[in-house]
Amino acid sequence: MKLKQLEGYLGEVAAFKNPKVQLEQYPTTAHLAARVLYTAESTFGDIDGKAVVDLGCGCGMLSIAAAMMGACSVVGIDVDSDALEIAQENIEEFEVEEVVELMQASLCHEAASTGSLELDNQLVTPMKGKFDTAILNPPFGTKPGNKGIDVLFLQAACSMATGAVYSLHKTSTREYLVKKAESWGFECDVLAELKFDVPMMYKFHKKKAVNIEVDLLRLQPKHKQV
Repeated sequence: MKLKQLEGYLGEVAAFKNPKVQLEQYPTTAHLAARVLYTAESTFGDIDGKAVVDLGCGCGMLSIAAAMMGACSVVGIDVDSDALEIAQENIEEFEVEEVVELMQASLCHEAASTGSLELDNQLVTPMKGKFDTAILNPPFGTKPGNKGIDVLFLQAACSMATGAVYSLHKTSTREYLVKKAESWGFECDVLAELKFDVPMMYKFHKKKAVNIEVDLLRLQPKHKQV
């Protein structure tokens, strides 16, 4: 499938009806999703015939894109039941329900001792190495109580996937994330610098739209490097 064709199809994916600011629910655009999945498959062969996990899947944009690019199975995980309801409707509309499965779960919780976020190992540990590829557009971690959530999502993805991880992050966090990946035993490459279009969605938004500079990162275990 060609890039423009994929983007055109994904333009029909329904987004959040009532987005929740605390969950930092900003829809992944068809433009971004198409480029992530097209690059993952056409350049690296990381989607077709692969088992894929989509962390923080929201309304299913990346999960559907993975299915359309030939993934043999996709598991989309999100904490929000409202988002998952829309995702299920999207999956049925695109007729990929035999490929995409949804799961309601939270990847992290507040640590009792420190009050900061930490991974929910009861969820993450049993899923270690269960997938070939992980894809995600995690929360940026800018809202109160969400500090570090972007790193936790990325860490969970690196645990669950035996191969590559594709993730979108603020360009301003690049240096920090590259060092984090190194500490986990992963190579981290910046595949593209993109613009994440955030429309006016919440009451505190003053502008009709804001373009946030984001990196498309590809992480891979060092032992996988050729």
